[in-house]
Amino acid sequence: MPDFVRTVPAGDNRERQVCSTCQYVAYENPKIVVGSVVVEDGRVLLCRRAIEPRSGFWTLPAGYMEMHETTAEGARREALEEAGADIELEGVLALYDVSRIGQVQVMYKARFATPGIEAGEESLEVRMFGWDEIPWDDLAFPTVRWALNAWRDLGSAPLGAPAGNPVDDRRGTRRIDAVPAL
Repeated sequence: MPDFVRTVPAGDNRERQVCSTCQYVAYENPKIVVGSVVVEDGRVLLCRRAIEPRSGFWTLPAGYMEMHETTAEGARREALEEAGADIELEGVLALYDVSRIGQVQVMYKARFATPGIEAGEESLEVRMFGWDEIPWDDLAFPTVRWALNAWRDLGSAPLGAPAGNPVDDRRGTRRIDAVPAL
């Protein structure tokens, strides 16, 4: 079994995991999360998580992108897996940097292609919420709040440049317990 050590490889400027036998560099790169804000008649789809982290809290249908799929394919797959939702994507609503945990999140604005939702294996329940019904104190992650705010701020306007991190957290370093409630 190879023995990896943290060192700065030749020609690099950061410590990496490097095999002491063959000098293979095991790069640690950010994970890409893809998801969607699915809207119908002014209501938004949320999923109550059945898995950790943040089991029991509400989130948008989203998850890690898989190999050999596009961000759009991943967002559609996640909506189907978590909420039984067949969706059509309207475009990128937001792009978030969450450097604290090494993630980049791509959130689409979407609508239903066919009606119907049901909880998938990773969801305890799924529901449509009006703005005033959203369980703000029980949202799983800061980026859920950010994406919901981006949806509200967009209103009926056409999609433009994607929303980004809020001004007070440009690098995505604040934990969920550091995010103020609305």
